[in-house]
Amino acid sequence: MKTILFTSIAIFLFSSITYGQDRITGLNLATRSEVIAQHGMACTSQPLATQVALDILKSGGNAIDAAIAANATLGLMEPTGNGMGGDLFAIVWDSKTKKLYGLNASGRSPKSLSLEYFKRNNYKKIPSHGPLPVSVPGAVDGWFELNTKFGSMPMNEILQPAIDYARDGFPVSELISYYWRGGARGLQKYPNFKEIFMPDGHAPAKGEVFKNPYLASTLKKIAEGGRDVFYKGEVARTIDSFMKEQEGFLSYEDLATHTSEWVEPLSVNYRGFDVWELPPNGQGTAALQMLNILEGFDIKSMGFGSAEYIHYFVEAKKLAFEDRAKYYSDPAFNELPIEQLTSKDYATERRALINPARAARSYPAGELEQGNTIYLTVADQWGNMISLIQSNYRGMGSGMVPPGLGFILQDRGELFSLEEGHMNVFEPGKRPFHTIIPAFITKDGKPYISFGLMGGAMQPQGHTQIVVNIIDFGMNLQEAGDAPRIQHGGSSQPTGEVMTNGGIVYLESGIDYDTIRNLVRRGHKIQWNVGGYGGYQAIMWDDKNKVYFGASESRKDGQAGGY
Repeated sequence: MKTILFTSIAIFLFSSITYGQDRITGLNLATRSEVIAQHGMACTSQPLATQVALDILKSGGNAIDAAIAANATLGLMEPTGNGMGGDLFAIVWDSKTKKLYGLNASGRSPKSLSLEYFKRNNYKKIPSHGPLPVSVPGAVDGWFELNTKFGSMPMNEILQPAIDYARDGFPVSELISYYWRGGARGLQKYPNFKEIFMPDGHAPAKGEVFKNPYLASTLKKIAEGGRDVFYKGEVARTIDSFMKEQEGFLSYEDLATHTSEWVEPLSVNYRGFDVWELPPNGQGTAALQMLNILEGFDIKSMGFGSAEYIHYFVEAKKLAFEDRAKYYSDPAFNELPIEQLTSKDYATERRALINPARAARSYPAGELEQGNTIYLTVADQWGNMISLIQSNYRGMGSGMVPPGLGFILQDRGELFSLEEGHMNVFEPGKRPFHTIIPAFITKDGKPYISFGLMGGAMQPQGHTQIVVNIIDFGMNLQEAGDAPRIQHGGSSQPTGEVMTNGGIVYLESGIDYDTIRNLVRRGHKIQWNVGGYGGYQAIMWDDKNKVYFGASESRKDGQAGGY
């Protein structure tokens, strides 16, 4: 990935052309119109998965059934971001009870692995690949939890489209093929990877038909036998045996004792709209903190893409991420000060630290009284909406491919800290800090927008930008996702690394020369970056016209579809 560093001496001229092309409607930042439909809407990062979701809706299934079907299909079609070996989080608007529900379906660390093991073997951080970062995969249990609580179709019908595609094959889309090739270069050395994910000795090219009969078989067993097939049956025993062979620690007991957790979503009110995220071990709280800080500025008058707006956005992100590094962790192991972190008073204190004329090299975390991915969203004819995100972490995961199962185990455990006393320090049976976060917006107690944006630490930054684009800058649902994005890198991390140099501001093309020069004068280090800005999907409910609006951004292979 090429980057160009901007300094006060040499500034590269960014194109002043907007991200999208000129359009008759005047929405220059949008690459296409929103999709509008009355009965149902599905937005995923792969068009065939969107069609699977719509098929479920048209056959009488609800939004939750369709989301599970789409997720299972994406595990096959986009193994570069998700699959049965990963974790899942969801926010559900239930039309019957007229409230939001949160699901944390993330897995825990192996009970037989200890912090002492890493210290004894001189690890400074947990490796990114191989057996050591593997934690319990929670996605399958998440499917069954969602289906039991809100579903209307049996799981064998919901999983059948993914089974059919895995058995019969599908043509690989462009961007997924690109990431597949990149992932395969590093992971092909691990057992069973090439056999499944590099047929004929190479990663599938764009348009090439890929089949995964092993995954079809695993899905069929789960469809017929339920979640216990995965966590207590044949799949669990295969994973246990394979991990022992690889000198790993994930065991049958870890799988057999796994449980998901229904949690209360968190919210802050931003200029009259309630923005909802899930509590830690995820990072959604950071988006809420950023919005609280930004609410104290007249963002609308600054204008989209202005140096002033970008400056305040980046500084708000730095402040929130210092708290993220210190406090976000598994609440089962820590008393987390979430209420204080998301309070307006705390935001006022933190906002006062921002110098309007100068970028900070570092910020202290607040002192409080006493802690690649796919995203999809579906809405149905009854008013149910689901915001769902699922991931392997690091694209294709750990590289650990249990024989005959057709999927890769995640490497989410890499995000534990090895620093004693840190809230996110590795402990047996603990959920690691998580990057994947679904989001939701309500207005006056009614559902408004279900949305998400994949991509590691970009996610809370992306969530914040989407909310600001819609509420402050008046963009429509598609334009809000297509508009050029800002990403700040280099903040202190939950794994222990500390920001000392102010980090780097990455900007997409479309930010003009004068803005960049102004940011450099304020002390920001600017780099241009092609990728890493996430992949956005969203559904908006228009309560006046009783229709859904759908959006799927142009950075991914995705599609918004409705009927």
